[in-house]
Amino acid sequence: MSSAPPDRHAAAAAGLLRRVFASLEAPLTFRLWDGTTTCVGTTGESGCAVVFRSRGAFRRIVRRPTSLRFGEAYIHGELDIEGDIFAAMRAASAIERLRVPLGARLAVLAGLLRV
Repeated sequence: MSSAPPDRHAAAAAGLLRRVFASLEAPLTFRLWDGTTTCVGTTGESGCAVVFRSRGAFRRIVRRPTSLRFGEAYIHGELDIEGDIFAAMRAASAIERLRVPLGARLAVLAGLLRV
């Protein structure tokens, strides 16, 4: 039995997530549309996972990350939060405090071309 080859778009997306959230002061897990799991932030058990159901949803949210866009994706079932809701709230608070340097933001925008 052969397994499917890894999704190159998901691999690029995981790399972008690791770059953006490298200095996040809370552990957080992301699961992508193909099942790829990426842990970011501080070490330890995140307790929750942000699940992107499609490549398109990932691209829309990362291109212009606003709470409105995130909420709309959640309502439309394009994104989900699994696990401990309090862990998700702690991660959200840490994300609000996160400052991504301009160079990293530009690299992420360029990287979206591979996702």
